[in-house]
Amino acid sequence: MTHDHSALLEQLTELGTLRSDELGLAGVLPEILRAGLQALIEAEATAAIGAGRYERSADRTTVRNGHRPKTISTPAGDVRVKIPKLRAGSFFPVLLERRRRIDKALYAVIMEAYVQGISTRSVDDLVRAMGVDSGVSKSEVSRICAGLDAEIAEFRERSLTHTEFPYVFCDATFCKVRVGAHVVSQALIVATGVSITGTREVLGTAVGQSESYEFWREFLASLKARGLHGVHLVISDAHAGLKTAVAQQFTGATWQRCRVHFMRNLHGAVAAKQQPVVTAGVRTIFAHTEAKDVAAQWDQVANTFDGPFPKAAAMMRDAKTDVLAFSAFPKPHWQKIWSNNPIERLNKEIKRRADVVEIFPNPAAFLRLATAVVIDAHDEWQVTRRYMSEVSMDELREVLAEKDKAAALLDAQAHIA
Repeated sequence: MTHDHSALLEQLTELGTLRSDELGLAGVLPEILRAGLQALIEAEATAAIGAGRYERSADRTTVRNGHRPKTISTPAGDVRVKIPKLRAGSFFPVLLERRRRIDKALYAVIMEAYVQGISTRSVDDLVRAMGVDSGVSKSEVSRICAGLDAEIAEFRERSLTHTEFPYVFCDATFCKVRVGAHVVSQALIVATGVSITGTREVLGTAVGQSESYEFWREFLASLKARGLHGVHLVISDAHAGLKTAVAQQFTGATWQRCRVHFMRNLHGAVAAKQQPVVTAGVRTIFAHTEAKDVAAQWDQVANTFDGPFPKAAAMMRDAKTDVLAFSAFPKPHWQKIWSNNPIERLNKEIKRRADVVEIFPNPAAFLRLATAVVIDAHDEWQVTRRYMSEVSMDELREVLAEKDKAAALLDAQAHIA
């Protein structure tokens, strides 16, 4: 006890010198942490060997054989400790983790910085600013961020049986990904949903080679397998593969073609100087508040375009049912379901974060970052006010009840026939 007390007093004297040498408390804390860790490591080694240093004991299993240095990066700065080596067997302290130099608190900081779109070089600067003088390499940042995989897998595989999702939004965004020796553009598809209570959730994410029918079919099938049900309207752009997959996987659901994407397609059918005229004409359609008036105005605008813009008029007639699908649902929901704008905003945030990375080292890294971004959005949606009011959702329930009644009547008539 006396020996331990004397050693502590000697160490206190050394720490006092450190503090007086213009280092202050910031210079003392790493040394206190180092000394504490070293003492615990030595005590654990003594217990593992069965005897202390230079101690004779019948319980001794082996002898020490020097030390090997190890640097531990902590919020208090880099700390160098010595790990005892043994002549027989091996020893590693339980407080430390093999091949891990970064403290767990710093792991959390690095992961969050990565998700927020901070470059690996900036992460290195951030870590150095926190006192880790040795910094952190690009490969180490990538390895640390792989720790997000368990959380991301849990989110992507969670059950969706807890409620119905009458509205589902689907969209894709593309980023550069390294696949083998090549850098290719890969698609990230995201699905979000509005529940029957009016709240929003991110339903799923996936990364693939392209927006093919097979890719969309597999993705939508995986959502159904996780329990997605009660889908009555799917909102997306006019991708043929997606439209076909929606019809196959969600029988009885209506497809809403995004009016914003349709407007871009319409602009491609006329000269640039005529685009404002076309835009003004189409906008008059969506100014109406009654479904029958919306449909009538659509026909009138298409007829008006017959002379000057025949291609645009033909496109309007072909797309009428799909672009006006929203009009069969409650009026308070129209502005939120007639386009893909809600999910487009989410994709813009993914792109903003991804632009910092520029080229992802592999598809898994792309999926990791994108899913981490949408998890943030998903969590925020759970604490903000409803996306659609409770009163408007009551209106939706009435609309769906009428739809189910009409479908049941048709089934009965078909059975009789």
